Amino acid sequence: MAPRKTALPKPLPEGFILTDSEKKKWRLGKILGQGGFGLIYLASQDVSRPVAADTDFVIKVEYQENGPLFSELKFYQRAAKPESMEEWKKSRRLDFLGIPTYWGSGLAENDTLRYRFMVMDRLGSDLQKMCEKNGGRLKKATVLQLGQGLVSVLEYIHEHEYVHADIKAANLMLGYRDPEQVYLADYGLSYRYCPDGDHKEYKENPKKGHNGTIEYTSLDAHKGLAPSRRGDLQILGFCLLHWLCGSLPWDNVLKNPVQVQEAKARLLDKLPGSVQQLSVSGASTDEVAMFLHYVNALGYQEKPDYQHLRKLLGGVGKKKLDFSRPRGSAEESTSKIPDPPSKEKQKAGRARGPSRAAKAKAASKEEEEQEEKSKPVPAQYIRGPPLPKPAAPQKEGGASSAASRSLRPKQGPPVRYEEDDDDDDDEEEERSRPKPIPACYLRGPPIGPRNPPKQNTNTKRSLGETKVLTVTPRRPVHPQRRTPTPTNWDVREPHWELWERREERLLHHRAGFGYEWLDSEQRESAHRGPQQEAGPTQRRGLLSWFVYLSFLLFLGAVIGVCQSAFHRF
Repeated sequence: MAPRKTALPKPLPEGFILTDSEKKKWRLGKILGQGGFGLIYLASQDVSRPVAADTDFVIKVEYQENGPLFSELKFYQRAAKPESMEEWKKSRRLDFLGIPTYWGSGLAENDTLRYRFMVMDRLGSDLQKMCEKNGGRLKKATVLQLGQGLVSVLEYIHEHEYVHADIKAANLMLGYRDPEQVYLADYGLSYRYCPDGDHKEYKENPKKGHNGTIEYTSLDAHKGLAPSRRGDLQILGFCLLHWLCGSLPWDNVLKNPVQVQEAKARLLDKLPGSVQQLSVSGASTDEVAMFLHYVNALGYQEKPDYQHLRKLLGGVGKKKLDFSRPRGSAEESTSKIPDPPSKEKQKAGRARGPSRAAKAKAASKEEEEQEEKSKPVPAQYIRGPPLPKPAAPQKEGGASSAASRSLRPKQGPPVRYEEDDDDDDDEEEERSRPKPIPACYLRGPPIGPRNPPKQNTNTKRSLGETKVLTVTPRRPVHPQRRTPTPTNWDVREPHWELWERREERLLHHRAGFGYEWLDSEQRESAHRGPQQEAGPTQRRGLLSWFVYLSFLLFLGAVIGVCQSAFHRF
């Protein structure tokens, strides 16, 4: 009777020699472990001696009729040849790619039983044991690093027409020589989703629904769809969430695949908030939430942006993987709870006085108060708060503008003032401060005593020389005809001729405006100009008064003659 396909194969004897398809011989050692449908042996290429315990090779053995090893073998032969992976790592500048190396395969027969075998790299412990050791959780940095490495592995697999379809902690193996290297193993459920570049069609099949590991399998697998790239990434997202939180929302209904499917659908429909709410012990799930949110928006046949996915899980850098227990786990939190102090210790503490924390708090408070007191007060607040800005623009120089500058705010934050002990300094500073300008002088001359303007004693620029010409005329001069006074002129030798011509024209022009009474000597004196004036300024002033008095006497004489004539008549 043929053996059942689901039964483990009958063990081969230790030291059994196997020959692969390339005629290489391998010697079996002790059984290292077992998988779903096969056994795993230690192996060595040295067939002349027993297999050492620290050998670098293992051999998977199954019955020839079983399918998982055949599917895994085809994956390695088509997509994961050693030369293909080396070429990929060079093109992507990768130091490590977490896919075990395939060394050979073949068929064997013993006691009328036919076996299929495959030679692989020896790997260390699986990640599931690490999670169980740490209470079901891993540190966030470790989870994100694992996610980045697995995205790179899936990118290689997907680019070679395959999907893994069964990502979980039990299928992630640490390196035997280097535990920092994590490998994605067990490709027994791998699927060629895109043979010869032709993607499988979207076709639901309820008879094939819920295939895979129920905790992590994708919604596509629940619906019976053929595995796809987005399904692989969704499975990875559920794994990351589990490693980070220690549990999944559907853990209590794992026996009912339909309820698990509904719980996963509810979680994905409310992303990213539904995942962000699952954060525990300060370990944020934002990165995993955004990862699942992006994957959930992908189409069934759409190619993912693997670089973007790595960035979503980024920010941790290349560090060593830390598989120690994360903070806040159940066992750690219970083990670190301090015992409550006894009554005797409490009484002793009260007798000693305040604790160190209370003293430190009081000291810090005193330092803050001292620092607050020692802060210098800005100059604008020494005598009072700053003046408020006017509510509306006033006319420049107006009374309202002057009044608004004297206002003070009615309310405001309390202001501390510095007190001056020296009254003399206060009075001096008060006098030095600018005073408001009275309204009556806003349009007039400036306030305050000023030095009188210096009189120019130079006879060439004296105003006395023009007083003869500034007697009140009979009719006013038009403002637009105002001429500059000679005092503002820069009298220089090249302009003297221009000065003489101007004075001559001015005299001729004013001849008909009441200057006929001047005698010829006075006219000649005015006509000569400032340079030809011999007498000092005081003489010209006396002469002007003399002329004025003569005019008054002449006018009085005329009035007296007129009165006498009137009395005669």
